[in-house]
Amino acid sequence: MVRLRMATAMVALVSAMLALTSAEGGARPLPRAADCPIFPRSSQWNQRVDRLLTHPRSGAMVRAIGAGSRAHADFGSGTWDGGPIGIPFVVVGSRQRRVPVSFDYADESDRGRYPIPRSAPVEGGRNADRHVIVVDRSRCVLHELYAAYPRDGGRRWQAGSGARWSLRSNSLRPRGWTSADAAGLPILPGLARYDEVRRGRIDHALRITVPRTRRAFVYPARHFASALTDPALPAMGQRIRLRQSFDASRFPPQARVILRALKAYGALVADNGSAWYVSGAPSPGWDDDDLHSLGRVRGSDFEVVDTAGLPRPRR
Repeated sequence: MVRLRMATAMVALVSAMLALTSAEGGARPLPRAADCPIFPRSSQWNQRVDRLLTHPRSGAMVRAIGAGSRAHADFGSGTWDGGPIGIPFVVVGSRQRRVPVSFDYADESDRGRYPIPRSAPVEGGRNADRHVIVVDRSRCVLHELYAAYPRDGGRRWQAGSGARWSLRSNSLRPRGWTSADAAGLPILPGLARYDEVRRGRIDHALRITVPRTRRAFVYPARHFASALTDPALPAMGQRIRLRQSFDASRFPPQARVILRALKAYGALVADNGSAWYVSGAPSPGWDDDDLHSLGRVRGSDFEVVDTAGLPRPRR
């Protein structure tokens, strides 16, 4: 009887450990930076939220964002408005020359030189935010710029704001600081990437925009970008997920992978923009017709997650 109880307790312990392990994700490293994690497994970007409770104001927030509006993949394989569809990034090594960057919002930017190639891809389009994202694989450091413009042939850059993160750390921006994103969050970990979809899994939360936010931010966001105080509006950093009851089985392959990620990991509100626009990196591998099928998902198919029970990792 004692052995039976001990065996039963051991099974329960193993089950609990497996459940904890399955509750954590771990974004797949970039193909050209395989030794660099996209933040630790304990990062909130890499935490599943499919078993968390729904936020008590979920219905009001979804209606405020647009219950009848349709989801949209804000990335693809082509071009629009003079630039690639999506937010591009580049991986560099230790030999990449570091160049000075001057900032419009210098008091909330990480100063110093950034390893930006002269040919660094810039988020395009006349109305784009002109993000520049650079991963230094030699140091596992992420560098991100907003409203970036090369000067003197790329020997220096001008940007609205800039931020850098260690990809091995959970450290956040100082409270109240922006980044290259309105929420004070990194952009790279929230992008849908073709290399992940090609293997059939996205193991992290995605980045999403909404038309209006309120004058507040919730962990792990650090900055707000609104003067509105209506509690029905989402805060920056609000976690949104696709309802578990939503049937994704009839969607084409690429869209189906994205929908599964939105169910398991959800998306973080990172900026003011169009309703339910999911961010991703451009790639010739995207099937734009496949991605366009996400327009069959309505705002009412989403819900806001209560993340109060989600552990805050050590930095």
